[in-house]
Amino acid sequence: MDYDIPVDQIPDTTQGRAFFVSTIVIAIVLVCIMLVCGIGNCIFIVTLARYKKLRNITNLLIANLAVSDFLVAVVCCPFLVDYYVVKQLSWDHGIFLCISINYLRTVSLYVSTNALLAIAVDRYMAIVHPLKPRMKYQTAYWLILGVWIFPIVISVPSAYFVTEHEYPHGAVTRGNKIFCAQIWSADQQLLYRSYFMFILVVEFVGPVTVMALCYARISSELWFKNVPGFPTEQLEQRSRRRRRTVVVLIAVLVAYVLCWAPYYGYALLRDFYPSVITRERNSLVAFYIIECIAMSNGVINTLCFVSVRNNAPKCLKKARCTQWRVVARDATVARVKMVVEGEMKTSSLKVTEEDECTRIK
Repeated sequence: MDYDIPVDQIPDTTQGRAFFVSTIVIAIVLVCIMLVCGIGNCIFIVTLARYKKLRNITNLLIANLAVSDFLVAVVCCPFLVDYYVVKQLSWDHGIFLCISINYLRTVSLYVSTNALLAIAVDRYMAIVHPLKPRMKYQTAYWLILGVWIFPIVISVPSAYFVTEHEYPHGAVTRGNKIFCAQIWSADQQLLYRSYFMFILVVEFVGPVTVMALCYARISSELWFKNVPGFPTEQLEQRSRRRRRTVVVLIAVLVAYVLCWAPYYGYALLRDFYPSVITRERNSLVAFYIIECIAMSNGVINTLCFVSVRNNAPKCLKKARCTQWRVVARDATVARVKMVVEGEMKTSSLKVTEEDECTRIK
């Protein structure tokens, strides 16, 4: 529409084998996000709220990832399954939900990026500068507030330009479908390109560069620097734990880049060189698959932070075992009490009988 394509030349993206295969891929990815991110992050959030000893600075920062991914899995993904898979690129839920779902997805992406950046900086300060005082909880709360406020503000333009647009979807089928996404008109091209470049630098290139530098410095500190003094077993264990943690964080960073770099690359190509992909029949289908792969980064974050490098499952297991021990102990105490009371009743009955026999005599 913005690039002077006649209506009769708009390709029908919902016909053909490519769209059928992409629908299956999108459905699998979205269901995995709902199951893994929904259940895993819910367990982590509940555990963090229940057990006070888990509320350290790192876990509070991870909680931002958990909350943002949980909201996408529970609130956004069911509507996306209906839009992409059930209705085949047709939105039937009204303009308010159209704006809300797109806005929440955008905010969640930027919150996840900022949280990953905060975790990297926190690990950098803890490992490279161990003698400096750690971040205080009050400072962490302000940082968490910024992690959310900044994405909420910079996502407003993307929500403002989200709209519904009715379009024909081919000559074979009758009727129109409703497109729900950002639509910037051709006269706003300069504004949109400036906004996109700002987002690209602030929420992808900049954070990835800072995280890469932090982890490179941390790696050199842990693997290539000799610790002064006599190496004790306790220091060796601490060093091994830190190395495992850094390996997981580096894997998370690599996964983040692999998931979101295609998304930003495609968007850059689409908005600055539209003639390359505009008339391709399956270009929109390819973008939706790339978008779902990018969203699947939340599954990797959940598996790495919640299941692999966090004590939440251990605490749940310990709490379950403790609960069973308490139940077993209470049951044992109850049984012992019943036995003792029974014996006392039996002994008192014998004494009464003896007294009565004595009186009779």
